[in-house]
Amino acid sequence: MRAVAIDRFGGPETLTVKTLPVPEVGPDEVLIQVGSADVAQWDPFEREGGFAEMLGIEPKVPYVLGSDGAGTVVAVGERVRRFNEGDRVYAMSLANPKGGFYAEYAAVKVDDTSLIPDNLTTEQAGAMPFDAITALRGLDDTLGLKPGESLLIFGASGGIGHLAVQLAKRMGARVFAVASGDDGVELARRLGADAVVDGHKDDIAAAAREFAPDGLDAALFTAGGEAANKALTALREGGGVAYPNGVEPEPQAPSGVTVQSYDG
Repeated sequence: MRAVAIDRFGGPETLTVKTLPVPEVGPDEVLIQVGSADVAQWDPFEREGGFAEMLGIEPKVPYVLGSDGAGTVVAVGERVRRFNEGDRVYAMSLANPKGGFYAEYAAVKVDDTSLIPDNLTTEQAGAMPFDAITALRGLDDTLGLKPGESLLIFGASGGIGHLAVQLAKRMGARVFAVASGDDGVELARRLGADAVVDGHKDDIAAAAREFAPDGLDAALFTAGGEAANKALTALREGGGVAYPNGVEPEPQAPSGVTVQSYDG
């Protein structure tokens, strides 16, 4: 198979197209013919050796990047019952020792694989897994979002943010979205946000107080900075804030508001 791989850690110049063996599928794995591969914001960190150092692993070269993607199942392991050849699936696997999705084929654990909903294209599904999990972990595991609560999503038109808008609405929250630019505002509104402002030109705090006069219950931040910190003043005392590790500068909330970072 053809794959984009590296023989050493470093910059973009280390990425080369190679011909490599198709990964062998293990008993609890599926072999996916890759239709789309996500190019994630942490890929440069991985390419430079960050994950190998952080996880304490000795990488095997050639090393194929690509943490998530989508495609068609072409083989299943002997213990796999949930999937069949021909199924459209999306999957994720960080620092997969058998190689990532920058390839024509990827072998992935069945527990990290899901069927693609009929209303999603393979291209859309391939870009979704890690961003969607990061959004859901913030809303559910970290904030414990409940139906009827008011939620601020800062960065609502970005990769994680636009998925968080949809997930939060399905969880029954009232969503106040801070997006970027006219197209970002339109996207957040189309995805179901109850109120949307442009973070570059609108008074976020004033609009948030109008949306929730007693203060917002919770907030998910996918970016930091001066505008983010001003938005945090609209949270009520006892409210909660979540942000994925890696957001810089870290959000600074007023006294009485709990701020938690989390791994996506």
